[in-house]
Amino acid sequence: MQNNQDNIAISIKNVTQRFGDAGDADSVLALDNVSLDIKKGEFVCLLGPSGCGKSTLLNVIGGLFKPTSGTTTVDGRLVDGKPHPDKIAFVFQESTLFPWYTVIENFHIALKFQGIPKAEWDDRAMAALRAVGMASFARHYPDQLSVGMRQRVNMARGICVKTDILLMDEPFAALDEQTRMVLGEDLSQLLAETGKTIVFVTHSLAEAVFLSDRIAVFTARPGKIKTIINVDTPHPRSPDFMLEPKFSELRNECYALLRDEIRATMALQRDPQAVGA
Repeated sequence: MQNNQDNIAISIKNVTQRFGDAGDADSVLALDNVSLDIKKGEFVCLLGPSGCGKSTLLNVIGGLFKPTSGTTTVDGRLVDGKPHPDKIAFVFQESTLFPWYTVIENFHIALKFQGIPKAEWDDRAMAALRAVGMASFARHYPDQLSVGMRQRVNMARGICVKTDILLMDEPFAALDEQTRMVLGEDLSQLLAETGKTIVFVTHSLAEAVFLSDRIAVFTARPGKIKTIINVDTPHPRSPDFMLEPKFSELRNECYALLRDEIRATMALQRDPQAVGA
């Protein structure tokens, strides 16, 4: 059954990404004929072994890479290697806050770039900071915050700007487990409140199950979508979800699908000719 195209936020059709020229010794085929439709307001995790092309696909969606072949559209607009900051915001693993500006000044820069009227900056920034419990740190500088607090701010900035789509590349990878769980709850709550479309790269099975509406499980490089797993628990989700039998079943299903792919990746890494992607 085909999805109603009016409800599709991101459409990826037959995307292949090769770095270097085919036939060259150092050429790397990162993605191979990937297709995926992501609905508006949906949370989709890209889950797979290291080097399988998850982040590459995220960069293709965001317009940072032009695919070797295939197409990606955002709200019906062809991306084709051109960023669409009016539609898409990024949250990366490393903080992208300017250290010489305060938290709220970092928000002002993002809002100015998007053409938001100056009169709205403070209200928008403070509303987003309140949503992640960081309003009292608006006048602090990034180096006065812990790593977890900076990621809260990065997440808040991503929801503050006037975009419908949030691309998140392992934003919690450097955090301790406790902080990851709290931020996961926050993100689930924000999804329920804002209705944003979120594409989230992770290596964590538990994180993928807790956050996702659907999980796209990738093969070892060259990355292909091996299968899609549906998680039909509504947002917002509480930690109690992780105690349900369904959570363990889905996590085990993810691992069963990934086990051979992880071994294939390890074998590839042992090959001295292998080049990461």
